[in-house]
Amino acid sequence: MVLLLFFVSNAMAQDGTIYPLEAPEEPNAIPLGTGSVDNQPSPETWFLQWGDPMARNISKATLTPFLPEPGKANGTAVIVAPGGGFSWLSMGNEGWEVAEALAEQGIAAFVLKYRLNPTPEKLEDFSAWMNRPRTPAPAPSSSATSSTPAPTPPQRNLSNQLEDAEAAYAMIVSRAEEWGVDTDRIGMIGFSAGAGLTMHSTLHSKTMKLAFIGPIYGGMGAVDVPEDAPPMFNVIATDDFLFLGQTGVIESWYKAGIPVEFHLYQNGGHGFGLGNPDRTSNRWFDAFMYWLEVNKFLAAK
Repeated sequence: MVLLLFFVSNAMAQDGTIYPLEAPEEPNAIPLGTGSVDNQPSPETWFLQWGDPMARNISKATLTPFLPEPGKANGTAVIVAPGGGFSWLSMGNEGWEVAEALAEQGIAAFVLKYRLNPTPEKLEDFSAWMNRPRTPAPAPSSSATSSTPAPTPPQRNLSNQLEDAEAAYAMIVSRAEEWGVDTDRIGMIGFSAGAGLTMHSTLHSKTMKLAFIGPIYGGMGAVDVPEDAPPMFNVIATDDFLFLGQTGVIESWYKAGIPVEFHLYQNGGHGFGLGNPDRTSNRWFDAFMYWLEVNKFLAAK
């Protein structure tokens, strides 16, 4: 039975098919009380794809702490925002696993399960929607340069998601003593859509005072950088469909005179989380830890 389960789980990890998944227990998830989602008739449901547990139709935001072992905490905290195009969340690959890795480094990590746009209630309808034909992104022209502005994507309404991120930040501040957090050392990292939420929070929140940010394989378009924007650690791979040869957000941070570190990897694709085998992007987390160390976020306080 053990061998059978191993081979089945290994096969599913290599399989992009969407499988139904019973909602896992989340005993440490703390409701954020930010309300629900308009026109959302479907309950929260989970599915498995590429061996990764994912949640969709989330209408009640939560925050799950992953705290370091006693005596190991250094006072730094990170809000972790998984991705999924604001229609689902990659809770394992871009949430829990990342938070556990951060906690191992003495960082208090908090996985933000934020509200999402509605998707079809039935799994087969959702699967068909996921597999619908899409217009491929245009290939970069041979004359394009990194300073060529990328086409402006349609603006999403992220008011729900921003409210969830702000509530998460406020909760960490309010319970900082209990969780061993230095309120001057609260950062945020996000993956794909979570990187977009991280950037949106940085650019538009009136209440979050992030000490640093880490958008991981997010959009690369230029932005208007606030004067008090935090240092940024940014990661993407050349074979990611979001890259397209653009480095506008990096140039924006640089021109604003705010510290920025950028890792452009040869390969890794999109959605690699902590890493996939035989990809140069697998070392990004080590680089991120060293960046935090050099910027004095890993020294115990």
